[in-house]
Amino acid sequence: MTIKYRTEFETSWATPENMLILETGDWRFQRPVVKIGKCCQCGWCFIFCPTDCIEEKETCFTANLDYCKGCGICAQVCPRNAIMMVREER
Repeated sequence: MTIKYRTEFETSWATPENMLILETGDWRFQRPVVKIGKCCQCGWCFIFCPTDCIEEKETCFTANLDYCKGCGICAQVCPRNAIMMVREER
């Protein structure tokens, strides 16, 4: 017996171009908060974000919380410790 699933995505993990059509921000239990004065705009958080939800602003990078899963990778790779993960309040 073969079970087939229908999906608009080519693989089990969506391509970055398709990720921002899925609002998944309500899944997370923690969210990234950027300390703007410490951000050196190196872009490491942007490069390593698996959901491509990091956006560049004039003075820093910040996560689009509609799509952020709260994985914390951005905070882990930040060389200046400019991103801290804060528990989500519901």
